[in-house]
Amino acid sequence: MRQKRDSEYFFISVSNRENLALCIKHSLAGFTNSINGLWAYLDIDVGDYVSFLYGARVKNLYRVVDKSAYRDAASLPPWKPITFRTSGRTYYFPFRLLLQRIRTLDEPMVRPEFTYVAENLLLRGGYRKTHFQGDTVILYNVSSMGTPWEGGDNWIELRGEVFTPMIVFRKELQDISEKYYFHETILQSLIRRKIRDALLSDIINIFGLKGEPSEYEVLGEKALPEGFVDLFIKKRHPSERNSYIPIEIKTGRASTKDIKQLTRYLEKLGNETCGGILIAKSFPKILRSSSSNVILATYSFRNLDLDQAYTYNELLNMLEISIQKP
Repeated sequence: MRQKRDSEYFFISVSNRENLALCIKHSLAGFTNSINGLWAYLDIDVGDYVSFLYGARVKNLYRVVDKSAYRDAASLPPWKPITFRTSGRTYYFPFRLLLQRIRTLDEPMVRPEFTYVAENLLLRGGYRKTHFQGDTVILYNVSSMGTPWEGGDNWIELRGEVFTPMIVFRKELQDISEKYYFHETILQSLIRRKIRDALLSDIINIFGLKGEPSEYEVLGEKALPEGFVDLFIKKRHPSERNSYIPIEIKTGRASTKDIKQLTRYLEKLGNETCGGILIAKSFPKILRSSSSNVILATYSFRNLDLDQAYTYNELLNMLEISIQKP
């Protein structure tokens, strides 16, 4: 059964002070024409909340009111293209989120209210990501920080031609301007949406958890000293103790090594962990009879044609996840 969607909260990493000033001035977020830029653009949706993250400080609270991808974005204001010295590649900003400022704030990341995301940054040794997902507790806390924004939003008029980014499954079909080769981050985003919107009730029942699906949230990557969990299910508002379900995703065939990795995550998370889920395209037969506290699941795309290009929403509708019952 499809669950009602709640707004989610993301921190958007900004590369330099000049770009941050332009983001704030125009209530606009932009992502480059890279696979990570596409991932952020697809992962954050209209109705979600965002804050900017720069210099270990959290800037303002916004609601996403629209999103568009623009052709010929190299000439579109307000950001200049970025050229990386190491690769010599130049990136511009076709993926745009139109924002409405809700609150004005400028808070250090190093405070208890931001612990969930701050741990990710610390264990990564820096940002190196386009965005980080915050949990419901952080959004609740941020909603009382700073002051309410009473002014308007200085949106700029963008007259560029818009397009819908496409995803392909053969590298020779990739066209970095509009068609992107299927990547594990895109798969993680798709699976997170599918679980959040349609499978959360089933997963709660499998692990014998109490409460309604609306009491739980499905978050993006969670950093641990042992590595990075691809997805993370937990209670929105834990009372006395939490209930954690880490999810590891493999684009191809899983192996015994992947089971062991997820088991290490479970051990690190301790007795608040209910068990884990390993999702892969396929499994060796020996893994299907595993007696560990890891549930196995396979993913597939219904009627997928490898020679065709698909939108994110088309793939989401085609995505099927089959969970192996214990």
